[in-house]
Amino acid sequence: MDNWKQVIAKGIVPGTIASLTSTGALALRSHQESGSMFAGANAISHWLWGDKAFGKDAPTWKYTLVGYAIHHASAHFWASIFEQVAGKVLDKRKPGVTVAAAVAAAGVACFVDYQLTPQRLKPGYEERVSKPSLALVYGAFAIGLAAGAWFNHRRH
Repeated sequence: MDNWKQVIAKGIVPGTIASLTSTGALALRSHQESGSMFAGANAISHWLWGDKAFGKDAPTWKYTLVGYAIHHASAHFWASIFEQVAGKVLDKRKPGVTVAAAVAAAGVACFVDYQLTPQRLKPGYEERVSKPSLALVYGAFAIGLAAGAWFNHRRH
């Protein structure tokens, strides 16, 4: 078991890539379904600003930046757990195994987000996009985790 500094460090690359890929997917789906590419990220900020965040469409420091910061921190959290739990499997550098582990991690994150988390701490973008779009967002998250793990476990 790594110490907490190592765990956090291992999660930086996959967390960042997963955050960016899932935010990109969320922005596309938010634009198509809510009319604003910022609607999904704004909704995440309901953690701090309450239900008002669900109705915000324009990009703002208060809603968009805070929403993205929460999403990015959550992605880093999940990526750190993913790296810690699946590290030995990821060291094998088998693309299919890496993708399967990333899909499993994204599935666990989705389950925790929507089945175990109190309403106030749920992602919030489910208020602005459909369930099929949520699947795309978590799929993009898995792709980002896999890409980051591939980078972390490359041979030197």
